[in-house]
Formats: sequence, C-alpha cells, structure tokens
Amino acid sequence: MTDTTPPNQERRQAEEEADIVSRHLPPGYTAEPDAVTANASHASDSTPDVTSSPDPQDSLRLQGGDIHRELFKIGARAKLSQRSATFAHPNVRSSSLFRPRDQISASEQRAPGGFRRQFIQQKQSRLNAATAPVTRDFVSFLALYGNFAGEDLAESEDASLATTEDEEDVPATETRPLLGRRKSSRRPIPPGNAGTTKSFFTLLKAFIGTGIMFLPKAFKNGGILFSSITLVTVSLLSCLSFHLLLLCRRRYGGGYGELGAAIGGSRLRSLILSSITLSQIGFVCSGVIFIAQNLRSFLNAVSPGPTIGIGTKSLIAMQLIVLIPLALIRDISRLGPAAMLADVFIFIGLFYIWYYDISTLATSGLHPSVELFNPRDFTLTIGSAIFTFEGIGLILPIQSSMAEPGKFPRLLYIVMVIITIIFTSVGALCYATFGHATRVEIISNYPQTSKLVNAVQFLYSIAVLVGTPVQLFPATRIIETKIFGDRDSGKKSPATKWKKNAFRTAITVLCGLISIVGASDLDKFVALIGAFACVPLVYIYPAFLHYKGVARSPWVKAGDLFLCVIGLAAMVYSTAVTVSTWIRE
Repeated sequence: MTDTTPPNQERRQAEEEADIVSRHLPPGYTAEPDAVTANASHASDSTPDVTSSPDPQDSLRLQGGDIHRELFKIGARAKLSQRSATFAHPNVRSSSLFRPRDQISASEQRAPGGFRRQFIQQKQSRLNAATAPVTRDFVSFLALYGNFAGEDLAESEDASLATTEDEEDVPATETRPLLGRRKSSRRPIPPGNAGTTKSFFTLLKAFIGTGIMFLPKAFKNGGILFSSITLVTVSLLSCLSFHLLLLCRRRYGGGYGELGAAIGGSRLRSLILSSITLSQIGFVCSGVIFIAQNLRSFLNAVSPGPTIGIGTKSLIAMQLIVLIPLALIRDISRLGPAAMLADVFIFIGLFYIWYYDISTLATSGLHPSVELFNPRDFTLTIGSAIFTFEGIGLILPIQSSMAEPGKFPRLLYIVMVIITIIFTSVGALCYATFGHATRVEIISNYPQTSKLVNAVQFLYSIAVLVGTPVQLFPATRIIETKIFGDRDSGKKSPATKWKKNAFRTAITVLCGLISIVGASDLDKFVALIGAFACVPLVYIYPAFLHYKGVARSPWVKAGDLFLCVIGLAAMVYSTAVTVSTWIRE
C-alpha cells in the first residue's frame, strides 16, 4: 500500500518551498505565463531595468535566464490554481526529482517494453518495502543510537554540523552558497517516515540483546515459578512506565533528558543522563564478561588438551584490542553490517536453544533439581529481569521515526507481549532442562562435543563483541559532550580530535577494568546493574516526570508516587542484597 500526500498539504508545502527560494532570487522577475516577455529593444540589454514596468518581468530577461529558469518556476507553480496545478501545468512533485521510484516518465512508457518495465519496478519496490526492516533499514536502526533516549548524540566531527565562523568573511561572489551553514551543533530532526512493520522489527531489535542469555541463570536463582511471575510483573510495570513517559513526551516533546529539564530542571536532566551512562556501561561490561567466559568454554571444547592456559581476565584484555579501534569510529552507521550480522548470530543461538531444550524435555522430562522458588538467591532474579528489558533508551527515538506516532503505543504493547513470551520461554526451558547445572554462559551447558554447539558458541561471542561498540556509543557521547561541549569539534583541530580519541580509549579501558572486577560472578554483576542503574530509568524517573508534569487527578498522582516508592524500594533492597551476597561469597 502506497502513501499519498493530501492536495492541501502538498500545496502548502509547495508554497513554503517557493517562499524560501524567493528570498534568494532578484525581485521583479517571475516565470508566470503572463509575465512581460523580452522584446527587441531589450534583447541586447545585459542589465534589464525592472523599474520601467510595473508588471513582473520574465526571468528569461536575466543573464543566464534559461539556466536558472527552474528556480523561478517553483514560485510560479505555487501560485497556480488547483485546476491548473493538477491539469494544465505539471505538478510541483511530478518532475523526475520527486517522482516515486516505482514510476517512469511518459516517454519511457511509450518506449518498447515500457509498461512491462514499470510493472516490474512496482513489484520490486514492494519487495524492497517488505524486506527493508531486516536489510537496508538496519543502518537507520543504528542511527537511533545517535538519538538515544531522544537525546542528540550525533558526532560533531561532521563538517555539516560543525560551527564555521569564518564563513562570514567569505566575499559575496557567485561561488558563495545562498544559504550559510547552520550555527547550531544540533541536527535538524527529520520527519518520521517509518511504517508500522519497520517500527515493529526495530522495537524487537531494541529489546532482544545480550540480556536474554542471562535469564536461565536468573531462573535458577529464583526458581521457575517465581522467576516467571517476576518476569511478567516486570514486563507489566515496564509497559506502565513506558506509557507514562510517552504521555510526558506528548505534552512537552523532546528526549528523555529534555523532559527532565522541562519538568524538573537541569539537575534532573543530569541525573537521567547519568543513569543512562551507568546502564550502558553496565551493559558493555556484562557483555565483555560474557564474551570472555563463552570464548574460554569454546576454546576448552575445541582444544586437543583438557583445558587451555588462557583465563577470563586475559580474554577480557584481548577484547580491548578489537574494541578500542571500534570505539574511535565517529559515524555509528558504519557499524551497520557488523551489527546486523550480530543479530543474525543471536537469533541462530536462540533457535538452537529452543530446539535442543524442547527435544530434551520431550524425551527426558523435567530436570529433578528444578525448584519452584529459591529462597536463597531470589533477589538476584529481580535485577536480572529488569536488566533484560533494556530498550527504554530507544522508545522515544523509535516513536519519532514513525510516520504515524499515534500508532506507537499499541505497537509497543504488542512487542512487549512477544518479547515477554520469548524471554520467559528461554529462561524457563533452559532451567527446566539443566536444573542446578545451569550456567551463566548458557551455551556451555549444551554438548561441547557437537560441532554445531561450538559454532553457535563462537558466533554468539562474535555477535556480542561487534555489538558492544554500539552500546558504548551513547555513554561515550554523553560524557564526551559534558567534557568537550557540543561545538568543540575535531574536524579543524587535530589536538581536539586526539583528545577525544584518548578519552574514548580511556573509557574502553575502564570498561575492561570493571569487567575484570565483575568477572568473578557474572550473574550478580548483571543483577547489580539492573537494580542500581536500570530501575531508576524504567520505574522512578517516568513516574516522577508524570507526577510533576502531567498528572492532575489525586488518584493519578498517588499512583505515580506509589510506582516511585516501589521502584526506589526495589533499587535499594536489590542493590543491598546483591552487594552483601557478593561480599559474603
């Protein structure tokens, strides 16, 4: 189904374009049909006098009039009546520049095979539209990380975004651009054009990440019944928090941090950005630990000897050799092919997990050590469950990218139901299959003599590795902007560029050091990140923003305060218990 632009909206857009162009054209000239045309007495004039006639002069009288004729036609077309704009004269959007890709011109249709060619192009465009969410548009998915949590985190190294004060000194010659470069370092927000199908797949990619691999151990920590209830409860509370955040966005606009500044002031904005930074660094560190432990199990499985001499800490250090150069990439969209391949590997791993667990349970039944509730470590399940729903940072930018943002809430709830089923099935099936033997690196539980398992183990590690720079990007840009400012660009200053390179290297090394500390117990590290960094972002801040900026009814305000208290209690209790358990063991 193709989108059509209403005639009134199209005419308004044409008038706006004509007004913009007319500011940069000499007055008194037009391309309208009733304009005064050139006569013999003026044919040789190099500088025609427009003051001698009160009527608009034909733009062809200007020097090079035939070259810039199309610029004057923009204004002339905007003044046509509705009938002449649709019948007597070509529409402003009917030129080859604005013609849809699935349409060809009349002259091309008259050529032999023209109609057949147009038919094939139309079919091809529909096929492209169907496959776009998982192919070409993955680069646009990565671009959302440049607008993470609705914040403008675009790299200022781009010359088109950098501030150029020296443009004012350029003389007004024919080579000087009509429009100067923008002074602001913020990018213009393009209008949303994503359809429902594309946004559906984008939301799935936003929520399904590395956190799903930590759920089997979380189910072991809490028991299969308690963990399932916890996961569903976290999903429902997350939906409520997303709804509150979208209501705030509807009234105030802007990103997550901008909502905090508009409702609670600059301190709340800084607090929100700090939580985003901590959560993203936590995601990166947990991924690095997971890669190291998974690769160690893989090397032990494929090595001829019983074990290898490389430990987890050494494998973490070796990852920095790959991560540091990737962290220096300014344009995040360049990571598109690698990140898309990573998602393919992740889904391959998920499908194998489902296949093996279901076939094993069908033949052997439930593992005898499975518990409904584990009273010893159930608090770790809460933090891990919250950690799994890590997509709140992409909620606002995905809504902005939609052509019809009003459909986003319903789409979000549908996606939440789907991913809750996926998360619960993976955690419950793995724990039901392996019981107390369930490991954090769940793929290590599968037969290590199987070449397929070894391949999945290795590919999944590579998938998490190439996706790590994408997760680190928002945290790096938030801190970098705080230190260097929005306009301090390295495009013209090599010193600034190398300072930023050194800073990004230091952030990556810091993540490696944190990973070495947390490598002793990955499931507790994940629970700590979920409880301390993710709980405020998902539950406390949205409820507080809605309480101060949107809620009017006493009952609604009471509900917001209740959610804030629940979130604060869960954060303090889960963090304290996780830390004490970690220290005790």
